[in-house]
Amino acid sequence: MGSGGWVGGCQRIASPRQACLTFQAPRGLTPAKREKDLSKMASESGKLWGGRFVGSIDPIMEKFNSSISYDQRMWEADIQGSKAYSKGLENAGLLTKAELEKILHGLDKVAEEWAKGTFALNPHDEDIHTANERRLKELIGEAAGKLHTGRSRNDQVVTDLRLWMRKSCSTLSAHLKMLITTMVERAEAEKDVLFPGYTHLQRAQPIRWSHWILSHAVALARDLERLLEVRRRVDVLPLGSGAIAGNPLGVDRKLLQKELNFSAITLNSMDATSERDFVAEFLFWASLCMTHLSKMAEDLIIYGTKEFSFVQLSDAYSTGSSLMPQKKNPDSLELIRSKAGRVFGRCAGLLMTLKGLPSTYNKDLQEDKEAVFEVSDTMNSVLQVATGMISTMKINKACMENALSPDMLATDLAYYLVRKGMPFRQAHEASGKAVFMAETKQLSLSQLPVKELQSISPLFSSDVCQVWNYANSVEQYKALGGTAKSSVEWQIQQLRELLQRHQE
Repeated sequence: MGSGGWVGGCQRIASPRQACLTFQAPRGLTPAKREKDLSKMASESGKLWGGRFVGSIDPIMEKFNSSISYDQRMWEADIQGSKAYSKGLENAGLLTKAELEKILHGLDKVAEEWAKGTFALNPHDEDIHTANERRLKELIGEAAGKLHTGRSRNDQVVTDLRLWMRKSCSTLSAHLKMLITTMVERAEAEKDVLFPGYTHLQRAQPIRWSHWILSHAVALARDLERLLEVRRRVDVLPLGSGAIAGNPLGVDRKLLQKELNFSAITLNSMDATSERDFVAEFLFWASLCMTHLSKMAEDLIIYGTKEFSFVQLSDAYSTGSSLMPQKKNPDSLELIRSKAGRVFGRCAGLLMTLKGLPSTYNKDLQEDKEAVFEVSDTMNSVLQVATGMISTMKINKACMENALSPDMLATDLAYYLVRKGMPFRQAHEASGKAVFMAETKQLSLSQLPVKELQSISPLFSSDVCQVWNYANSVEQYKALGGTAKSSVEWQIQQLRELLQRHQE
């Protein structure tokens, strides 16, 4: 037999490249009967798009295409959106009041099943929209088929996602506010504790411990304001945009806006179904917030080492070693630091997806939800762990203050000369010479005799001894934003007012 034809009930593929592929010919199946059976399979699959297609989808493709495994998290938002849309259909005269009541009652039953964990997924439920509509039809019959009138999954899915994210942003902002509040309260309680401030991981100048806490709280306050701004842009209604061209059936989008409590309506139906700026902004917000949290975690990991011993984490936020019994590892901080990389990856991944898409909706956009869900979960955990860690952490005041050294007051020595009239550049050079002299003589800077200092500048006198007081050093930085007590208290008040504004 030639390269084509039937062998042993299987059709041989003519192409050499396809020689390993065969198609099993069902016995006794006429072309007409096969067409009829495949059409039946398509119609019975429950696919929202099934009418155009003949035959069943490849099982691997069905799994590849499906998003129900993760987008079922939006079940509540999907039902909420469907209820609003059914009211829009009734208002437009496309549903009777009886049909509306039937649909609303059915959707309540679907929601109840999800809430109780009794909702049974069907193998053909490719996404949450298909699943809910399929179950609604089982509960109320053909009236369920009217629910999708004029609505596309394109505007349905982005509406669901916005509803879900709006709620998630509110939850995350509450966690972030709690973390900032915890840090502010700690700063208030420990504002008299002094310790070294570092640049380049080298001791720089004495500062208040509270000043360090507030430096991170201020960064997180910016993150809070950014998150609330993201939520504002999430809070825009796309429902009623259809697949691409809009809604032709008289559905009132302002009614939908009111029902779903959105603050605005999307301006363009093509943009509404395809733009994911709000997702990208959310993922970037999370990336930047994680940058700040990772930076704080890194500081605390260092401060918690035996070499520093400035802080000690609670056992509740630490783990031990499987080999070395003495170890107490800052796993909470290390995991916060590591989660930053995962969040960054999700942000970069979505941007790579978006940058190559043509107008308007493309299935690539299905990738947005896993990114949003994973990052939301990560941020929820990180913010709560960070709050618990900060609230239970102990500080070692003695170690912090013992780490202060006179060489950290070299800038203060320069300021001493500035106050006596010397230009700062000359004063900086003079202070540097004093540091070099102390190192050469193997003395601390504060141990240099006044006569030695006077060999550098006659402006030095016996009152230079006041420079070597760490409390005096921090108190000179009274300008707003500095480390003096009055300035730290001002920072605390500013953050409290910010939190209060956002609480209201």
